[in-house]
Amino acid sequence: MRPRVDLCPLGGVRAVQNLRDQSLVLMGDGDDLRSLLERVPALSLAPLDSATLATALAELRLEVHDIDELDADTPLYRPPLAGATQAPGAGLARAESVAAIRPVQVASATEDAAVASARPAAAPPVLRAAAPGAAARADGPHPDTVSEDDAVAVAYGDAIEEIASYLRAGLSVLVLCDKLVVRHLWPRIVRAAVREPLHLDPSSAQTTATAMSSASELGPELSPASNRPAQLDRLRDMLASMKRGQVMVLPHLDLLGAGGERGLSNEARTLARVLYEWPDRLLLGFADHSLPLAPVIAERFAIRPELRGVPREVPAAEGARQVLGRAMLTAEEAAHFADYDAGALFKNVAGLNPVRLRHAVAYAVHQARARGHDSERPAPSKLLIDAIRAFKIQTSSSFEIPEVRMDDIGGYSEVKRTLGRAIDLIGGAWQLPDEALRSALIPRGFLLHGPPGTGKTLFAKAVAHRLDAAIRVVSGPEVTDMFVGESERNLREIFAEARRNAPSVLVFDEFDAIAASRSGRADGGSRAGNAMVAQILTEMDGFRPDVPMLIIGTTNRLELIDEALLRPSRFQAISVGLPDLDARRQIAAIHAARFHIQVAPEQLQHLAAISTGMNGDQLSAVFRDACLGLHCQRPPIAFDNARMKALVDALRVDPRRRRDGVHSKLDILASKEVPTSPDAPSPPPPADAAE
Repeated sequence: MRPRVDLCPLGGVRAVQNLRDQSLVLMGDGDDLRSLLERVPALSLAPLDSATLATALAELRLEVHDIDELDADTPLYRPPLAGATQAPGAGLARAESVAAIRPVQVASATEDAAVASARPAAAPPVLRAAAPGAAARADGPHPDTVSEDDAVAVAYGDAIEEIASYLRAGLSVLVLCDKLVVRHLWPRIVRAAVREPLHLDPSSAQTTATAMSSASELGPELSPASNRPAQLDRLRDMLASMKRGQVMVLPHLDLLGAGGERGLSNEARTLARVLYEWPDRLLLGFADHSLPLAPVIAERFAIRPELRGVPREVPAAEGARQVLGRAMLTAEEAAHFADYDAGALFKNVAGLNPVRLRHAVAYAVHQARARGHDSERPAPSKLLIDAIRAFKIQTSSSFEIPEVRMDDIGGYSEVKRTLGRAIDLIGGAWQLPDEALRSALIPRGFLLHGPPGTGKTLFAKAVAHRLDAAIRVVSGPEVTDMFVGESERNLREIFAEARRNAPSVLVFDEFDAIAASRSGRADGGSRAGNAMVAQILTEMDGFRPDVPMLIIGTTNRLELIDEALLRPSRFQAISVGLPDLDARRQIAAIHAARFHIQVAPEQLQHLAAISTGMNGDQLSAVFRDACLGLHCQRPPIAFDNARMKALVDALRVDPRRRRDGVHSKLDILASKEVPTSPDAPSPPPPADAAE
């Protein structure tokens, strides 16, 4: 027969329920009575010795009492938790009565909590949200260790408690999150909900608490393998035999019911029938953002929360809040970087899930050590940010770190001023009367419109460089797909990847190809275009203000863009027209330096004067062709005013008006070339011109 232990927690009715909940949580972990009392301060109705404290909870029969329901003269004993100085079998030197404890139970709870905080816990508890208005602390201690499981528990502590509350209310929950965090999430959610899990394992019908403690060692229990029909049969049997207080855990629901947007597969149809056959069964399912789940399956779940990235602040001890950068790095890791700023870390990791965040930190520490740094010789803090950016780029082949600066773009002072103001807002340069105004003032995106070749994409890259952000340039047509629903899925994945790489700039070149005005026609092409615009609107309206991410569209057909996207709250339209005289001179100077062409200021002014109506790309072509003539032809062709005019005139020829068989642009230039002096040799024949 299991020994009985009577406990009386300090803190009233809520403490009684908390003690009961935590006892069930720790029982599943195989923890002992000491671990429970270190987490939840409580007194006992009989003295406790060290042997009893070391007994596993599963081997004890716990009875929890409310102190207000006990007689005033009932003796209470404090468990010996403060140290290891007591002799075996020792309890307390004297008993204290309920009457003496009641007036000071809050103080006792605080005292015992302080003692408990000095002792390492076997695993972090599910952390509750702080009361409204609690300030986040950036100066608290770093943890000694942070495992992947710890990281998920800390970052998603609020979400775990919220989801658990839905389960306690009898509501089925479908959690949309990255696949990497599922194995860490579901055991904690189930424990916090105080429910017995039924876990579908294809190799065994046994579904006990053992699955919770070994969740990190389990493979994809619900996999798209050939045994899915057998798994569905087992799922039906398990749902039929469920009892009160149990929850069916489906960690890989998306794999079992795959095929959402192209129509239901046979297995997905069967899964839907099984789930709806038992509508009163409590379910906890998980699906990855990138795997479409049929709406009919998703709608079986009353609550569908979504977990993306990490929060800026996380729960800490005693209802306080702590900044993410303090809670997710150990003291040793933070010591590797001089003047480590815990508050500044967030904007560089906001889009990563907690597991990926820990991977990024480990990579950064490895890079610091590889360069000879340690806690005694810390690396500059910039190395941490640069290493995290490099890690994100390596895990996402589509994003890159741009090298284009605003100074690399000549002219366009008004465009630079508008973009610079937004960059300063995003970077926190301006002091605002209310910080909440910042998210309202920052535009969600820019729509750069103007003739081809005016540098719209260059501006996008320069913005990313100023923000220290990764950038991805997506051509509009590459998003489209012939299969129904695939274009929208491509857009979702592109936006999701941008969030993971935050701070990031996502550029849609030829934006009109995917954002054209919606029509009421019933043909397939119109429906597909309408669906893409709707998906873009959904993504734009779902932005997290604390995730630094900017969307830039470029187009030379502004009149084609759907008017819903032109709302100021979504895209701020900026005209990037043909450069004026001063801008052409600045652009010419930049390209002359780029192609190593020696040009006098008078020549730059002359080129700006004769290139009216030309764009920046054409001016770049002038110096590219000049470089070819100067370095890739024999004899070389000097870059003087005559050569300059010949190059400009050749670029003004509309390529669509050239006849078949006409030689290349350089051939035309060579045929018009004027010698630099009477003694200069004639240019080589067109056939020998360098391309």
